[in-house]
Amino acid sequence: RFVFDSWFKSLFVRKVDPRKDAHSNLLTKNEESNLYKIQFHNVKPECLDAYNKLCEDVLPSIHADKYYPCELVGTWNTWYGEQDQAVHLWRYRGGYPALTEVMNKLKQNQDFTAYRKERGKMLMSRRNQLLLEFSFWNEPVPREGPNIYELRSYQLRPGTMIEWGNYWARAIGYRQHNREAVGGFFSQIGDLYMVHHLWAYKDLQSREDTRNGAWQQEGWDEVVYYTVPLIQHMDSRIMIPTKASPLQ
Repeated sequence: RFVFDSWFKSLFVRKVDPRKDAHSNLLTKNEESNLYKIQFHNVKPECLDAYNKLCEDVLPSIHADKYYPCELVGTWNTWYGEQDQAVHLWRYRGGYPALTEVMNKLKQNQDFTAYRKERGKMLMSRRNQLLLEFSFWNEPVPREGPNIYELRSYQLRPGTMIEWGNYWARAIGYRQHNREAVGGFFSQIGDLYMVHHLWAYKDLQSREDTRNGAWQQEGWDEVVYYTVPLIQHMDSRIMIPTKASPLQ
């Protein structure tokens, strides 16, 4: 009976071919070498307005200066989720060498040094992750607002990233109808086996309608059925873009 049950269940499990390559090489856009950094800053509540103003004065200048091979993808305050939190997403075209180049150049930038010193007085804690983008997701590009953004973060069970990618390579097609898909990433340094999906909506009701609409499409329920068991923990933030954000 046990042998029959195992064989029967195997009919409904998606097979992943064994590969002799790093998961990141199989999942990301190999023709591009974009590296992303996501920053989570927990700000003292009384300092949030001053923190936003400080970021608006400094971050766009780095984004616009071709001397630094990096781009500010988006910057937000969390509306629902962790309160008094700022989230910044940076892209480094050229991967780790570009990241290192930016870090070394910013060490020589006196304005940035002063910014970091002033910023440190306003923060309670901070953390970051280095990410790669999934090959089948959209690359984030600036968009006009007003929009709200949802960052859905998934802590996967170790060893399941390829299987997640197999299902979402198909699932993303169900979530493009309202241009809600912004970007999809997986961690390389920081919390590992972490996936971030970034979505844009006009408002909370639009989010509700769009998510409900996905269930009307044949195949979406199957994707959810097979990916939920891969998740150890999941979290959702609703975020509002700051004035400096290219994603509005």
